[in-house]
Amino acid sequence: MKTNYYVEATDTFGGEANYSWVRRYELPMPENATRLSIVRAAKKVMGWNGRPCVTTEQADVIELRMIGACYVAFIMQQCPQVQLP
Repeated sequence: MKTNYYVEATDTFGGEANYSWVRRYELPMPENATRLSIVRAAKKVMGWNGRPCVTTEQADVIELRMIGACYVAFIMQQCPQVQLP
């Protein structure tokens, strides 16, 4: 069984998510995936491999902030109402 995760990457302004541009991805993961494997898969799909990030977890959202760049990404479990193009 797979669980879908929703990944949203955008820029920051003043340390906050700015959304002047946004990229969204759908990430199918095994049901028993660890937080580390979810973060690694999300970084791979966004092209952030090898870039150090600060990772924080708030409720059911994992937040990634790339060090040395004004980018932030949010990883959350896919909700059925969200439709990606």
